[in-house]
Amino acid sequence: MEIIWLLLAVIVVFLLWLAITYNSLVNRRNQVRYAFATIDVQLKKRFDLVPNLVETVKGYAAHEREVLEAVTKARQQALSHRSSWHDQEMLHQEVGRLVATAEAYPDLKSDRQFLMLQRQLAECEAQIAAARRTYNASVMDYNNSVGMVPSSIVASMFNFKTMPQFEIAVNERTNPNVRF
Repeated sequence: MEIIWLLLAVIVVFLLWLAITYNSLVNRRNQVRYAFATIDVQLKKRFDLVPNLVETVKGYAAHEREVLEAVTKARQQALSHRSSWHDQEMLHQEVGRLVATAEAYPDLKSDRQFLMLQRQLAECEAQIAAARRTYNASVMDYNNSVGMVPSSIVASMFNFKTMPQFEIAVNERTNPNVRF
């Protein structure tokens, strides 16, 4: 009779461990999804800000059509349904080029609206970078849980898969070439 109680206790402890580990994996996976969604929120904020910045610069730098068209094109690609991290980085680079071009105009550099938009854009870029760091930290935590014993046993039982870190392409790791 004692052996039955002992066996029953082992089964209950195992099921309790299984439930706790499963819930922990679900929680970590949801944290990764939340962190990814936060990046989307910050990118949307940037998308909404870019047209205002472009319009402000247009008034002063009408002859810089190439830069303005490149920013607009990059924004459209980043907004497309099949947008990739590469498209997001291209938009980031083109906006940097736009700001550098705009700063060549003394009247524009002192324009309050331009300065406000530029500050908002810098803040937005910092928030995007922070959101990406948070995403990568969440992915690392989740992937560790999926890959380390004993939680890896539960992960494989319930088909939890590792998730990719945010990484930029090798050619995008260099400083952009800003042309005037």
